[in-house]
Amino acid sequence: MNKKERAKIVMTELEKIYPEVPIPLNHKNPYELLVAVALSAQTTDKKVNEVTPKLFSVAPTPEKMAALEEPEIKELIKEIGLSTTKAKNLKLMANQLLEKHNGEVPATFEDLENLAGVGHKTASVVMSQAFGVPAFPVDTHIHRLMKQWKLTEGKNVVQTENDAKKLFPKETWNKLHLQIIFYGREYSPARGNQERDYITKMLFEK
Repeated sequence: MNKKERAKIVMTELEKIYPEVPIPLNHKNPYELLVAVALSAQTTDKKVNEVTPKLFSVAPTPEKMAALEEPEIKELIKEIGLSTTKAKNLKLMANQLLEKHNGEVPATFEDLENLAGVGHKTASVVMSQAFGVPAFPVDTHIHRLMKQWKLTEGKNVVQTENDAKKLFPKETWNKLHLQIIFYGREYSPARGNQERDYITKMLFEK
């Protein structure tokens, strides 16, 4: 079985399990999504969703975020890892949005990646989930499973993303990256029982 054949099986099986996929981070608009994704680095989505209601009740817009002092932002997100750095980035990002983008979240990869605390993965999530632009954000679950399913030899997430984009049809990317994340959490956790990971067994059973 070659990579293309394995990729097709993966898509078919994931579509059976997750015909609908919710967006994991709660948000009401592109700005809230951008903030939530920026906060999610090295933190669980669950923890971000616990913290953002309080944050967005105080600072739901770039204007209100920029008006806060860094220690005030840090206090609101203190339960999240790297809260000092993230508070600094959220204030700087808010100012950048006001100064360069009229307070709106830009809808290009380049503009997003120029914002404080926003890397390629965060930009990809915002482009796909807020603006519907095909993107394939690769997190640790996707990187691990793509290697496990022998769909990439990716030494890093950049290579894994490139391989995923070659293997999977563009129109599937926005949904498929979420399906893989949900599968990783539910069926094939990095630490824990791999018994439920039937896709891996299906691909490589003798």
